[in-house]
Amino acid sequence: MELEIADIVVSRNGRYAGKRFFVVGLEDGEYALLADGRARRIEKPKRKKLKHVKLESRGADGRVSVKLRSGEKVTNSELRKSIAEYDAARAAETGGA
Repeated sequence: MELEIADIVVSRNGRYAGKRFFVVGLEDGEYALLADGRARRIEKPKRKKLKHVKLESRGADGRVSVKLRSGEKVTNSELRKSIAEYDAARAAETGGA
């Protein structure tokens, strides 16, 4: 699986199983650095093996995704808001489930 910075992933295993994160960095082609702005802040992202995450969405054209790709500073509140917007849009698509 080829992940890119600004992709939205879901953790498959561990303490954060089922939670959504932004990919904020990649290491050694085997690890992704994940942050959601709440449990895992941008200053201290979670290092997780690629096989333990599932791609949920290629980085949307949202402001946070653009900032992550260009290397600009992103705040934790921006990450939280973007994930909440993604969750709301996904719930609307599936009929509020």
